[in-house]
Amino acid sequence: MVTNQSNKKPKAVGINHVALEVGNIEEALNFYGRFIDFEIESQSETAAFIYFGDQFINFALGRNQAPDEGRHFGIAVDDKELARSILEGMGIEFLDSRFLDFLDPWGNRVEITTYINIQYTKADHILRGMGLGHLLKTEEALAELREKNMAP
Repeated sequence: MVTNQSNKKPKAVGINHVALEVGNIEEALNFYGRFIDFEIESQSETAAFIYFGDQFINFALGRNQAPDEGRHFGIAVDDKELARSILEGMGIEFLDSRFLDFLDPWGNRVEITTYINIQYTKADHILRGMGLGHLLKTEEALAELREKNMAP
């Protein structure tokens, strides 16, 4: 007989970071730095850690697989249309998708989304510390959170 205690599992709280394999650390910092604002926490020839407040991306040297098709990661920004404009100016070709998806130079699929339109939420003090305390969720995003008892 299995007891409740043996079925107990830790609850996932969120995604702390994403690790991306790239062909060159300096080039990855330059590429991503052209269209998003971030802080470089540390950098070497084989790795770099870029922070967005309390979360980060770890660039690691050594991508050798084919470009991603469905597999991707999303970056929530305060101004998706500004990101689109900058990416267009960089000559980025967007993928055939209802989202703002593209491949970075190493084949990592990136999706840009607008923070206020999605359920994902940063704590108010983190947003303020990032200079983004003015961002308010849309009513649609709040309704999705309310359905899960995660918003008033």
